[in-house]
Amino acid sequence: MKVRTRSSAIVGAICLVASLALTTASADEPAASKQAPKVALTKVTTAKNPVAGTAGPGGTVWIAERAGTVRVLDSQGGLGNPVIDITKETTTDGERGLLGIAFDKKFAHFYISFTNLQGTSTIDEFAVRKGKIQPQTRRTVLTQTQPYSNHNGGDIKIGPDGYLYIAFGDGGSGGDPHGNGQNLDTLLGKILRIDPRGAKPYAIPKDNPFAGDPKAKDEIWSYGLRNPWKFSFDAGTGDLLLADVGQSAWEEIDWSPASSDGGENYGWSQMEGTHPFRDGKEPANHVRPVYEYDRTGLGCSVTGGYVYRGKAIPDLKGQYLYSDYCDGTVRALKMENGKVTGASDLGVNGGEVVSFIEGGNRELYVLDIGGSVYRIDRA
Repeated sequence: MKVRTRSSAIVGAICLVASLALTTASADEPAASKQAPKVALTKVTTAKNPVAGTAGPGGTVWIAERAGTVRVLDSQGGLGNPVIDITKETTTDGERGLLGIAFDKKFAHFYISFTNLQGTSTIDEFAVRKGKIQPQTRRTVLTQTQPYSNHNGGDIKIGPDGYLYIAFGDGGSGGDPHGNGQNLDTLLGKILRIDPRGAKPYAIPKDNPFAGDPKAKDEIWSYGLRNPWKFSFDAGTGDLLLADVGQSAWEEIDWSPASSDGGENYGWSQMEGTHPFRDGKEPANHVRPVYEYDRTGLGCSVTGGYVYRGKAIPDLKGQYLYSDYCDGTVRALKMENGKVTGASDLGVNGGEVVSFIEGGNRELYVLDIGGSVYRIDRA
């Protein structure tokens, strides 16, 4: 994730660097869909550099603003005063800031992911009572030192299994100089899976793929990632989809079925998508992306979204939505059993798209780091 400099405030935003093109560069070159579902972007509010969001209690949508505030979008479209304010605890230099938020399944606990003033990635937990944050219950769950101010990752999600999943980039700079992507003795360049309620500060799920392995970190779920900026679980199937920002040539979208036991190696930094990076050799256990695109178009940094499971746009059901920070076009992939069977341009542009949100009713929102919050509606 590199930081672009298109407009200063936005540029401090988070740039995920990679590449985007209007052409499909998937291993099997799925044909573009003949007719894409007709959608529109409805602007519902304006936030200050919105960077992440999640469905909240009572049909609300909670939005994280990069400088360190969390605000609630109610069903009438109003954006309230901050319910969390850590602006004095984080910075927005490089790709840092408040980067992810998530509720547990019962809305009893709320998690934030941010980089502190020293640049250390930090996951904190708050208890929630009657839909309100209890500040006095705040505790730190997990920290990870970051060697550079880019490729911090920072997205967090509660999986279908109730565990907390955490995305960390390879630590930054360029080309993974410390080899973190393929190194199982670091949390960098990984998706982690922990049980924050099983112990203090957290417990390791017994079925984690490397639990008990003296040569690997117990927390690791999957590895070989450069900067998995945004990932999500399909609300219909439980499958995991993640968008990994590329280095210089290829953006990729990876898929893992709900039945996975974890341990997937997505190849970085030996591979960038399906292509050897520099003099890299493809690992024997490399899990290739289900989709990739190159930089021949306007894109530079893939922004992962969600599989659409809402009701407002029936023709879009089951398709995976994503965009690109530099291109801004919202696109969709049709998938069957982990194979992309069609790709389409939905004909709408969300600006500098940095994130998607799935509301409690499964309808989707698009976040423009410049401030606009859009809902994806039927045209």
